[in-house]
Parts: sequence; structure tokens; C-alpha cells
Amino acid sequence: MKMSFEETVEINEIIQDHRKLLDWSALKNKTTANTTEFVLPIDMVFNDGHVLSITVYSILMTASALGNITLLYLLLRDRTRCASRIDIMLINLCIADLLVTFLMMPTEIAWSWTVIWVAGDLMCRIMAFFRTFGLYLSSAVLVCISIDRYYAVLKPFKISETRGRGMLTIAWISSTVHSVPQAFIFHVESHPKVKWFEQCVTFHSFPDEIYNVLYSVMCMLVMYAIPLVVITFCYASIYIEIYKKSKNLSYKTELFRRSNDDVLCKAKQRTLRMTVTIVIVFVVCWTPYYVMSIWYWLDRESAMLIDQKIQKGLFLFASTNSCMNPLVYGIFNIRSNKRERTVSFRNTFRQRQ
Repeated sequence: MKMSFEETVEINEIIQDHRKLLDWSALKNKTTANTTEFVLPIDMVFNDGHVLSITVYSILMTASALGNITLLYLLLRDRTRCASRIDIMLINLCIADLLVTFLMMPTEIAWSWTVIWVAGDLMCRIMAFFRTFGLYLSSAVLVCISIDRYYAVLKPFKISETRGRGMLTIAWISSTVHSVPQAFIFHVESHPKVKWFEQCVTFHSFPDEIYNVLYSVMCMLVMYAIPLVVITFCYASIYIEIYKKSKNLSYKTELFRRSNDDVLCKAKQRTLRMTVTIVIVFVVCWTPYYVMSIWYWLDRESAMLIDQKIQKGLFLFASTNSCMNPLVYGIFNIRSNKRERTVSFRNTFRQRQ
């Protein structure tokens, strides 16, 4: 006897993400007077968690698209006049954020709407690749920016245009290499009891659960931990060097530092503050999610007790990183333009006097 979709739904207070279940053992049998029916748990039907995902991802996608497209236009427009290494790297960061915006976010919205995976096995593997590619690339470009700032401040005479292009090439290649396993791990499987319920999952991709954990840890190291270590080292070295020089300022250095007309010095300071802020946003957005992930790997039973809405919310919060980069860039450039106009007005007024 085939049941209607509504007849299979059993509402409970636990809202889980159907893509994070270890298996589909949550399916229960419901015995009535005449028949035995399958009862789908709340995570296998459209629920409030999916409404939350659709709403938040739609807002993030709109904000990220507007911000990053605007920023990309401004950077490309300025590049026609004066190309700089940092602008080229920011263009690549924009592209990475737009990949997240137009590939990962729409996939999450559509997936939450349909609950089941309806696009087939090939599209499952392709989208699994692109769901991580933009995130890997964003982290890798942030590393490139921090290394570029390191050389610009600590070793200005060793700055090389080819080094910048080489780092960006490595960033794209490494992001591709680390995203490729996703296309092999993710695949479409049908529920063992409800054949029409298909999902793009990682079930049976690893011989043992420990390999799944090790793969997840590797992803965290490449996407978050290693970039964080490199970025922290670069900016810590920069600020230590600045602190040392500030303690032993020569007369010329003092004049150089105090000069209101030194546009180059101000531009470097602004760029350094901007890139540091972008990195801080990256850390603030992603750290809570990875702390939760580490907790899950170390003590799954206690981690599963945390409300699934909170766990879903942490990843949604991490996704705001793609919206924040153009905002940071815009704030710093608006402020810098105001300062430059103020300085220009003061200089003009002094000359007239």
C-alpha cells in the first residue's frame, strides 16, 4: 500500500540536517490496525531548518552579489589606469567570493527547497566540487595577500611581479586539487527503504568512519588552519618590524612618517589596515564553525546534543565572509578618499595664503 507524502510525516522537536546524518536509520515503522507504515523523521521532510537556510542564503546571495560585482567593477576600472599587485589579488578574492555566491549558495537554496537531491549523480559530483572550490580559493588568496604585504613591508627591495602571479597560480591549482576529491566522495544514493528519497551524500565512500574524520580534518587544515598560521605569521612579523622601527626613528624617517603629503606612505598604511581587517573577518566568520567541527570529531555524542539550528547557523554565519570583503574594501576606500580630499583642500588653502 503506497502512502501519501503527508501520511509519512511524524513531527518531533528535533530538527536535523538530512545531509549530516550518519545513515538513514532514523526511519521508523509505524504499525496500525491493518498496515505497517514508514514514518519519515523531520529531517527528511521540509521543515523550519530548511526555511531558515533558504531565507538566510537568499539574503547572503543578494548582498554578496551586489557587493562583489560592484567591487570587481571598481577594481577592473582602476586597473586600466594603474595595475597594482594588491588590486589583482583583490580581483581574485572577488572572483572566489562570486564562485561561492553563484555556485554554492544557489545549490544550498535549491537543495533546502527540494530536500531530496533531484539533479542526478553527475551534477551531484560537479556541485560537490564547486561547493568547496570557492572557499579553498578565498583562503588561498588571503594567504597570497598576507605574503605580498610581508614582502612589501619587510623586504621591499625583493618585491617581484612574477612572485605575485606565481602565488595566485598556485592558489588556483591547489584549490582545484583539494576540491577534486569531493567529486569522488559525493554521490547519489537512494534510501534503503524509501527508494524515491535520493540524496547527494558521502555514505559508503570511506571504508571506516575514521577515514571520513581524517578527510574532514585535512579539509579544515587546508581551508582554515594552515592559512591562519601563515597569515598570523606574516602580519605578526609586519607589526613587530613596525614596532622596532618606531623605537629607533631617524630624523628622515620621522619626517617621512609625519609628512601629510606622502600619499605612498598613506596608501601602504591603508592597504595594510584593509588586508588585516579582511583577515580578521575571515577568522571571526569561520572560527566558530570549525570549533564546532572539532568538537564533533572529538566527542560526537555530546556535540550531537547541541541544537541542530545552532550548528546550521554557524555555517550560515561563516558564509557571510563572502559578503564582508567588499564591505571592508568599500569602507577603507571611502575613508581614504575623504582624507585625500581633506588634505588636498588644506594644501590648496595654504598655497593661497
